[in-house]
Amino acid sequence: MAGGLPPFALATAYRIVYGIATSYLVARLAPDRPMLHALVFGGIGVALSTAAALATWGRGPEFGPKWYALAIIAIAMPCAWVGGALRDLQSRARAGGYPGVSSSS
Repeated sequence: MAGGLPPFALATAYRIVYGIATSYLVARLAPDRPMLHALVFGGIGVALSTAAALATWGRGPEFGPKWYALAIIAIAMPCAWVGGALRDLQSRARAGGYPGVSSSS
């Protein structure tokens, strides 16, 4: 693909965005301890991504390069942590817990 990202690099990028957004949503919907809920969600993502990688490993090029399967496993927990941290930052800002951070929304 001349002049652009290879398809699997682009897919990894949007998986990062979706991973952070869904982890934020899980933390937002959690009745208490939102970071724990986001990290459990990330653990589920690691487990499912690992199962998918094992099921498709060596099955041919239609499942993508091996680095892609490994990258999806590797990004699950960092994305979950970022999503949970964004929710934590938002809730602390609304409660006045971070000086200099306004809650104008």
